[in-house]
Amino acid sequence: MNRETAMPTTVPDPETAQLDADLLGKVQRGDESAMAALYDRYSKIVYSVALRVLRDPASAEDVLQEIFMQVWRSPAKFVATRGSLGGWLAVVTRNRSIDLLRRKRPSEQVEEMQLASMCNIADEVERNSMMEKARGVIVLLPAEQRKTLEMAFFDGLTHSEIAEMTGDPLGTVKTRIRSALLTLRKAFQA
Repeated sequence: MNRETAMPTTVPDPETAQLDADLLGKVQRGDESAMAALYDRYSKIVYSVALRVLRDPASAEDVLQEIFMQVWRSPAKFVATRGSLGGWLAVVTRNRSIDLLRRKRPSEQVEEMQLASMCNIADEVERNSMMEKARGVIVLLPAEQRKTLEMAFFDGLTHSEIAEMTGDPLGTVKTRIRSALLTLRKAFQA
């Protein structure tokens, strides 16, 4: 038995089953508004099943799109006498999601793979460590020094522009930046 035609044995609500059958009939005739109505009724179910299996929103959205494209292209694949449309969509979504997971599995063992790296990992670790240390020291600076240093180095402002923006004398701005840099230097030499 094809996994996509296997369905739960639940008996659909007659009203819901009739509405689904009407909508599928219209979809078979190319009615886009009927397809939109089916999407509105069942997209949450399809997405939630896909997300539960895949644990990745982007992949779940891809499966959602694939499932509804399948319904658009082949609405006759659903057999109403074997269960509800919602149940069928859930089973098809689950199976499609599991297939996607199987395709994504690596074909080689991880320990056998050799990875080429364009950067030196030791240098990256050292750089990240230095950045964390600098952030820690900057956070401990007095507020005026920290603000002035951030304006100079992160906002790219000149000493004169900082003085103009803050209303502080130019000499005060220069002194604050120098004091902050000396504190940073001492921290890195320690």
